[in-house]
Amino acid sequence: MMKILLAPVWKAALVGCLLHGLSAGAWAQNGPNPATPTALLAFTPSQIQALGIRTQPVQAPQPAESPALPAQVSIPNDQQRVVAAPLAGLVESLGAAPGEAVRAGQVLVRIASPQALELQRDRLQAEAQTTLARQSLARDEQLFKEGLIAESRLQQTRALAAQAQAQLQERRQELGLAQAADGQHLLLRAPIAGHVLEQLVSVGQRVEAATPLYRIARLQPLNLEIQAPLDVAQQAKPGTALEVLGLSNQKDSKDQKVSGQLITVGRHMDAGNQSVLLRGRIDQGAEQLRPGQGVSVRLSLSASAKAQEPSIPARAVVHQNKQTWVFVAAREGAQSGFRPTPVRLNGQRGDAVGVSGLAPDAQVVVDGIAALKARWLGIGAE
Repeated sequence: MMKILLAPVWKAALVGCLLHGLSAGAWAQNGPNPATPTALLAFTPSQIQALGIRTQPVQAPQPAESPALPAQVSIPNDQQRVVAAPLAGLVESLGAAPGEAVRAGQVLVRIASPQALELQRDRLQAEAQTTLARQSLARDEQLFKEGLIAESRLQQTRALAAQAQAQLQERRQELGLAQAADGQHLLLRAPIAGHVLEQLVSVGQRVEAATPLYRIARLQPLNLEIQAPLDVAQQAKPGTALEVLGLSNQKDSKDQKVSGQLITVGRHMDAGNQSVLLRGRIDQGAEQLRPGQGVSVRLSLSASAKAQEPSIPARAVVHQNKQTWVFVAAREGAQSGFRPTPVRLNGQRGDAVGVSGLAPDAQVVVDGIAALKARWLGIGAE
């Protein structure tokens, strides 16, 4: 009678030990061999629930990212212009204020300048001298044809006519650069479309020639001056993708992300903070930034080959007969269950291991592995 009672107890104890007391890594590598190593282990939904079997998808390769780096928004040099006074004079009116958008060719400053009258007078004199020189040249060419003057005199007249023409061109250019409108007034226009960054004078102020009056700039795209440690700078290169972090109006929308790429990687290290200057260009979302603003930036760095492989939790790996396996959810006809699948490990990263040999959409078992291994090895299968 005792023999009949002890046999079920012993069997239950063994199965309980196998199903609940052993982890996947606790099995000896030279244990029993399964009859068919990769055959489907069929389970019903109720059995899966009772044994606590749970799966997890293979984690796709993740791009390597830098830590958050401090950066400052700046304006590319080729998008900035300074409007300066070409001549001395008095500022009569200003056409824009700081922060306003301006059009290319829009009048920004009106200056009253007596020197504009002098330039117009010089131009008129140059025109008169040019006309006289042309008339003298035409007369001497006719006299030379008639043999009444020497060739040397004709050459001298031609030189004087060319000199008069060059002086006229110079006077016209001076008047054009002065942007003289009428009489003694100068109208200075915006050279590009953009926004006024600074207004450097006020109405009624007297200015000298070359005095800066306005600073305007085109604010799209924008640059980022990024301070990066040496180890990050060594992995960065022109074209590396970047993203600005922590903007309150991004709302997790990819369309509203502020992103771009690196355009230069500095070769000089700052002796004070031991950082390298990286310069980035914001191609998307530049309207959310302001020149001079401090932001945080993350770079998408070039990952190593191991970092670019799919990974699974380390506890999903089973070692058997000097080989590594995982249990993958599968179906055969009407039966569903899990298939032992050999994999190759490619290094551990935290609680995950890189693997090769799995389909990108595979579902691997992460809990209840002891029960699956017991079934696989034919222990406690009934």
